[in-house]
Amino acid sequence: MSKLLLPLMLTALISCASAPVPITSTVPNTGFRTEFYDGSRSRRVPVAIYGASGTPRPLAVISPGWGEPHAAQHLDYTFIADALARQGYIVAAIQHQLPSDPQPPSVGNVALLRRPSWQVGVANILLVDQTLRGLGVIDTSRGALLVGHSHGGDISMLFATLHPEAVDAVFTLDNRRMRLPLTHRPRICTLRSIDTPADEGVLPSISDQRRLGMLVERSVDLKHNDMSDVASPAQKRAMLQALQRCVQGVVGRGSGSQPREPVIRKQKQRLAR
Repeated sequence: MSKLLLPLMLTALISCASAPVPITSTVPNTGFRTEFYDGSRSRRVPVAIYGASGTPRPLAVISPGWGEPHAAQHLDYTFIADALARQGYIVAAIQHQLPSDPQPPSVGNVALLRRPSWQVGVANILLVDQTLRGLGVIDTSRGALLVGHSHGGDISMLFATLHPEAVDAVFTLDNRRMRLPLTHRPRICTLRSIDTPADEGVLPSISDQRRLGMLVERSVDLKHNDMSDVASPAQKRAMLQALQRCVQGVVGRGSGSQPREPVIRKQKQRLAR
């Protein structure tokens, strides 16, 4: 498949998708942004794609933090998207937040009250996975790599909890509300800031971290709002190095394994739990 053909195929395949627009990437001719449309929810899903290639690649999904209503936060993590594209991933950075979405609650039982918003993100990831699988651009012998910051990290951890069979590893930058699942597979990794603690019970005990091979690292100089393209070159290197340590700890499925089962059919059942 031509690198330039994928954007055209996406537009033809996805009802009401916007025309793909090229975006700046250090991997030439592989980055563009578009919108997917989920008719079952009457919801548009803005997406930036990096690493589009002529051969199937493992999928990496980037989920941004919550921001201003009309901002495009999914374009704020290009240093991660480009690094993963160079490593052979097809990367989908998803804008989960739309201008019409309500502000997430910050008082009360926050994890419970924010769960509906996280479930929107889970459904968005399922839509992207299903669409790219349908185009034959995903290596189906591999699970996805999920990367998320703050609110997007909570979405990523919920997805890994509900759909562990679809994920190889999760790496979050300072997710604060969603409890990290106690599991050996997918691999669970998180990098913590110096200024924003997680809610009680979100992070596992030291013994659970060791027992399950989890990676919980604390930054020496990263603040919560530094964990994006606004970071200094040294801070970006630190985040990418932590991400690399997470990925290196994943046991591959191997070229002889069977393609993973599509998870879209399980969406309604698991989101209802």
